[in-house]
Amino acid sequence: MSKIAVYVDHFGGKAAAASWEALTAAQTLAQGLGGEVVAVVLGQGVDALAQEAAARGPKAVLVADDPALAEYVPDAYADTLVALTPAHDIAVWVFPTTMRGRELAGLTAAGLDVGALPDVTDLAVEDGKIVAIRPVYAGKLLAKVETEPPAVVTTRVRAFPAAEAGEATAEIVSVPAQVSDTAQAVKSLGFSQAAGGVSLTEASIIVSGGRGVANTDKVPGDEKEKAQKGFEMLGELARLLGGALGASRAAVDAGYISYDHQVGQTGKVVSPDLYIACGISGAIQHLAGMRTSKVIVAINTDPEAPIFKVARYGVVADLWDVVPELIQVVKERGLAKEQA
Repeated sequence: MSKIAVYVDHFGGKAAAASWEALTAAQTLAQGLGGEVVAVVLGQGVDALAQEAAARGPKAVLVADDPALAEYVPDAYADTLVALTPAHDIAVWVFPTTMRGRELAGLTAAGLDVGALPDVTDLAVEDGKIVAIRPVYAGKLLAKVETEPPAVVTTRVRAFPAAEAGEATAEIVSVPAQVSDTAQAVKSLGFSQAAGGVSLTEASIIVSGGRGVANTDKVPGDEKEKAQKGFEMLGELARLLGGALGASRAAVDAGYISYDHQVGQTGKVVSPDLYIACGISGAIQHLAGMRTSKVIVAINTDPEAPIFKVARYGVVADLWDVVPELIQVVKERGLAKEQA
């Protein structure tokens, strides 16, 4: 029986929540195409991850636990995924659209010489074909695309509900790592951990700032000092709401904040329940990364700013007047969910 395989993305012993969303998408494909869903976990010392995956509803969990996979090396992981495909009769691979998932999806599709449907927000099966909805033209339009198995699919983060945890009934199957000599020659020297907090891609609430953060006469200092104080203020609001701090590319390019906060076509693609854009004009590259947010609130002094075209609620005002008021209201009404 052919299988729908879901790659479980993880880092530091913790699975990305988007992996469980990909499991839900895979179940949809399995119902339409037939076959069964399996989760795939690669790494070293990943027993706990395998057990967690087994409780999310797959028929089986394929686990390659090997020193050669101890650190994430794209070619080594892709080699193993490609080798697993014929060995376990995998018809479709489903990856979460995380940074690692996106990279591995491309390498796997190339290694198998099959079609890929990236960043999908909805899935169905019609006449034996996989039919997907995905944003195009920087999110301005939704395209309906289709392909036949074998295929690779990546699911947009927060586009599908996460498969709920239950009893770990799935069979856990040990599989070998398959790493080419070329991949073995690549060594990971380590990772630099970004500042802690809620992950942008997984956050249900995001407060983002743009160049407008520093465009004020309400606080003293030069441009960089104003920007630093502004992002500290936005960060406080994000923490109080239990959310994450984001930024536009313009703010990142200006040196106001580090790249790991960037939302947009060349940053992170996000789909939170609430996106608060402060001092962001709404360039098309930024909209491409956050247009699918469920509720968008825009705060900008320019009533003609493009961000207002996608916002459900718009405030034409200086963010330095509005955000402190929001912070005060959150505190006074006991709405704070500040992370410890």
